[in-house]
Amino acid sequence: MKRYISKLISQSSKNKYHKLQANWSNFSAGNPSKKIKIIGVTGTKGKTTIANLVAAVLDATGEKSAMETTINTKIGDKVTMHSDKSRWVTTPPTAVINSFLKKAISAGCKYAVLEVTSQAIDQHRVWGINFDILVFSNISHDHIEYHGSREKYIDAKLKVFKDNPNATAIINIDDSVAQTFIEAKNKRQIFFSVKKPVENGLVARKILESPTGSIFTAVYAGNQTTIDLQIPGMFNISNALAAVAVGIACEIPFDKIKTGLEKVSGVPGRMERIIVSAKQDFEVIVDYAHNADSLKNVYETIRQSMAKRGGKIIAVLGATGRRDKTKRPIMGALAGKFADFVIVTNEDPYDEDPSEIIDVVAAGVLKGKKGKWRLNTNYWKILDRHEAIAKAISMATRSDIVIITGKGAEEVMAVGENKFEPFSDRRVVKYELAKRFKMSISEE
Repeated sequence: MKRYISKLISQSSKNKYHKLQANWSNFSAGNPSKKIKIIGVTGTKGKTTIANLVAAVLDATGEKSAMETTINTKIGDKVTMHSDKSRWVTTPPTAVINSFLKKAISAGCKYAVLEVTSQAIDQHRVWGINFDILVFSNISHDHIEYHGSREKYIDAKLKVFKDNPNATAIINIDDSVAQTFIEAKNKRQIFFSVKKPVENGLVARKILESPTGSIFTAVYAGNQTTIDLQIPGMFNISNALAAVAVGIACEIPFDKIKTGLEKVSGVPGRMERIIVSAKQDFEVIVDYAHNADSLKNVYETIRQSMAKRGGKIIAVLGATGRRDKTKRPIMGALAGKFADFVIVTNEDPYDEDPSEIIDVVAAGVLKGKKGKWRLNTNYWKILDRHEAIAKAISMATRSDIVIITGKGAEEVMAVGENKFEPFSDRRVVKYELAKRFKMSISEE
């Protein structure tokens, strides 16, 4: 009944109620955000990776930190992976945030890192949370189905900067809408770029990319350090610069920033390489990319890494129900452009017909390289996601890369209006690889 009543109430009316809830939660919890240094990370892509990199930098100082992201919760040394998204995704309600902050404070944490989504901002889930540092990563085509337009989506992200004028704003000036965030005029601003010189800003120079990571020199205000980053892709260099900028804002020495970043061997479900056997002569990568820009970044990074080694790209992808339908054929077209084999499958359909979603994505594949694609010859439509992953792994040969996108480290599949079933790409991959290489099989 509550669900049906909710559909009859406008989002603006709901948001007014959420704001009242937030005010009460902050008051009753004793405003814990004023007792710990809060770092918020917002943007379309990279929030989870940036948050984890920031936490690693903070930990390198020897101070305790806490973190709340899409995939995990960290309080001090204890990290808990999320296994249920039936109540919320990424940024929880204010009451949950305050409970998390109180636990962090009790554990002696000096810092807390929060992913901040546009919907959370719009719904006042972070209303009254006192941010000391705010990171803007980028804006791309996403969440239009909720906000109604790209402009409203940007305005939602911008609001948290305007609501916290005394926060240090860390801004990716490589992004096309960076100027909008600069004009918010926060008390202190730190700009970063991987593409161009930045006066009094943070830049990456001497960039050397490899299939498994990159080496680059971070330069800021006459100081510099060379960082050996263990996660691949130019976009992850940008994510790492955001973490460096947070370190600068927190007055952390460059040597500690370097130590923290170089300890990160990967982030679960973000360009995560899965290897189970020394006999495995191909790669399997699981990534969360679920919009066109993210998918393009992932495919370009993989294609670049294969330039000299040969091999084929085997792409497994789908599209989420209840989300912007216009991006579905675009994502299919990207797979069709970059991959040698494509398997389109189910991905969080919610209450939509998954077969219809698959058909739209698959129609896009045909546009990637016109005339190349033949159903059941070099591209397939497989409803069962486990079966789709199993097929991709069974096809892979020496030097190939299987790239599975859309769910990352998520551990459930949304299969109805409010129904969630256990499912993990990472677990399925490990299971199928173990089966292929005749190892002991444990499908958790």
